[in-house]
This record gives sequence, C-alpha cells and structure tokens, in this order.
Amino acid sequence: MDAPSSPVSQALLGPRVRSLRAQRHWTLEAASRATGLARSTLSKIENGQMSPTYDALIKLARGFSIDISALFSPPASEGSGRRSITRAGQGQPLDVNTYRHALLCSDLSHKRMTPFHSVVLARRFEDFSDWSRHEGEELVFVLKGRVQMFAEFYEPVQLRPGDCAYLDSRMGHRLISVSKDDAHVLWVTTKRASALAAH
Repeated sequence: MDAPSSPVSQALLGPRVRSLRAQRHWTLEAASRATGLARSTLSKIENGQMSPTYDALIKLARGFSIDISALFSPPASEGSGRRSITRAGQGQPLDVNTYRHALLCSDLSHKRMTPFHSVVLARRFEDFSDWSRHEGEELVFVLKGRVQMFAEFYEPVQLRPGDCAYLDSRMGHRLISVSKDDAHVLWVTTKRASALAAH
C-alpha cells in the first residue's frame, strides 16, 4: 500500500467504503473475504489512515460489485442517454506514490470504461513494489512528456506525445517518466464481460 497523499480522495473513500459495508451488513471479516484485502487494511482505509493502490481499489470495487469510480461518489442512476462531463482540472483526485490520478466522469456508475488522467511520478523501475495487474484491458495515450512502458512479456518501450499502447491488464505493467518534467497520460481501463458481472 502507498502512503496517503490525497486528503480529498481519502476523505471521500473512507466513509464510502464504510457505508457500502454497512449497507450489506458486513463485518470487516466479511468484507475482507469479499475483497481479498486484510481486515486491518480495510479498517485503515475506512478511517483515512491508508491510501490504497489502484490494484487495491479494483479489489474493493469487485468485492462490493460496483464500478471503481463509485467508490468516490454516490452512484448516478442508470439508463439510456447517460452523459457525464468533467471540466479541465476537475477530475476526482487519487494519489499514490507512483502516479497522481484524476478519475474522469466519476459520477456515472457501472461504466464499461474507467477513464483517468494521470501524472506519472515514478522515475525508476524500482519505484514500484510490484507489477500492476488486474482484470480487463487498457489504453494508455501520452499527452505530455515521455514515458517508458515496462510489460511483463515485452522489452521496455518509450512512448512520446501522441503515442499510445493497448494491453491486456492481466499482464504485469508499469510506467515511468523519462522526460525532464513528469509525463501526463490519458488512461482508459475496461473489464472483460466475465468480470463486468461482478461490478
């Protein structure tokens, strides 16, 4: 787990997780079994003492059978013709040690895609404690700066503004900035049909 670095997202996440657990009449033990996260980890998240990694957020969302963005705001009603707009600089912040994320269009629940704008803070392969891997597929589009993409089964590759990569999210992956300033990327993740049923 990464040290907390976004008070806004942390303040929203803790009460939301506690509320979701209460709605299901789950103990911390039951929530731990559903999410695959330790009881102590869940307790720290609920009390704002820990900021989870993106992979941990995926486990939370899967365990509660909701879209990941619904962890940070009450879900909007579903229906045809839905639309969401996120103005520049108004994404839902989510910071970890290696990335500074802003979740986009987070007011819509049960989306088939999870888009976010990310500032890549990591500068070395060793800045990560482990590979990032989860269900689904994802697209990374470089907006600013240069990144080096590491993927479990491929040689590292550099991407510049306008370059993009599409990958199977189950394969271990990570990005680092290799330009003078931190790189910015648009990230869009999706889940396979088999996993969508659990969200």
